[in-house]
Amino acid sequence: MLFVSLIVILIAAELFVNAIEWLGKLLNLSEGAVGSVLAAVGTALPETLIPIIALVSGNHESAEEIGIGAILGAPLMLSTLTMFVTGVAVIAFKHKRKHKDKVVVHYDTVSRDLKFFIFAFVIALLCGFIPSEFRSVKICFGALLVLSYFIYVIKIVKENRENESDVPDLYFAFGHNNIMKNKKSIILVLFQAAIALTLIIMGAEVFVGSISYVSKLLHIPAFVLAIIITPIATELPEKFNSVIWISREKDTLALGNITGAMMFQASILPAVGILLTDWTLNSSGTIISSLIAIASATLLLTELNLKKHMTVKMLLLCGLFYFLFIVLVCAGIIR
Repeated sequence: MLFVSLIVILIAAELFVNAIEWLGKLLNLSEGAVGSVLAAVGTALPETLIPIIALVSGNHESAEEIGIGAILGAPLMLSTLTMFVTGVAVIAFKHKRKHKDKVVVHYDTVSRDLKFFIFAFVIALLCGFIPSEFRSVKICFGALLVLSYFIYVIKIVKENRENESDVPDLYFAFGHNNIMKNKKSIILVLFQAAIALTLIIMGAEVFVGSISYVSKLLHIPAFVLAIIITPIATELPEKFNSVIWISREKDTLALGNITGAMMFQASILPAVGILLTDWTLNSSGTIISSLIAIASATLLLTELNLKKHMTVKMLLLCGLFYFLFIVLVCAGIIR
């Protein structure tokens, strides 16, 4: 089931990437809007549902702690390990890429994503240190996070579409791509995207369940599963999407898919957490993981500002931040 779920997620990611590219073309959206908004929000669903379900159900005595930890921990995986995987993909497909190992992204799009992410995530983190009696202040910060995301989306959607790049035939058109000229073609695109998202969520759920079963067989601590293995599974859609786009030298879509998901998880999800909980940070794990995510994003933004593009070395370097996190977990510093 572990292997089957991986295959399902991979196939679903290919279907989703294909549908999202067509949706962007039909709506005349820029690559930044396609990657940072449409693809990012869609593939962020698996890891988005976990904390929301934990907070709403409240069945477990530590549901609130699990929910807050999941909300603040998700961007860590995207800003470190997922960036590393993208860097590995650049090297793997170097022979077929025109720019080889140079990561050519739309500067304005990706730099804006990273700036908005750092701004929103710092606010979400600082909000956790406001005393519970000042709940109205926290609610105001939550509203600011939601507002920042809508401003971010508006700025991206207003971008002009770049030069047309080749878009593979829509899979659900079954080779008859002439039907994509019809106004009703957007329904077919949305249908394919919906099927793909359903498969992604189902695949991620089965993957997590299979990992849980294997961990019990191998006597792996549940804490290790929750904080390390499960996030890897829920972030698989972003990883697969980015690898697919890197292989096709659509670097803005590949990086935008990651940075857009980071922005969504740094603004909308913390706002939900602030609304449903006291949003008090008393865990070293959530605080340290948040600081590591911010540090990794800041490093990427610094290089992007200096060079106007990203290097594969910097993407690989992000993996060291994740390695640092694992070391801190194993050393017992993060609990």
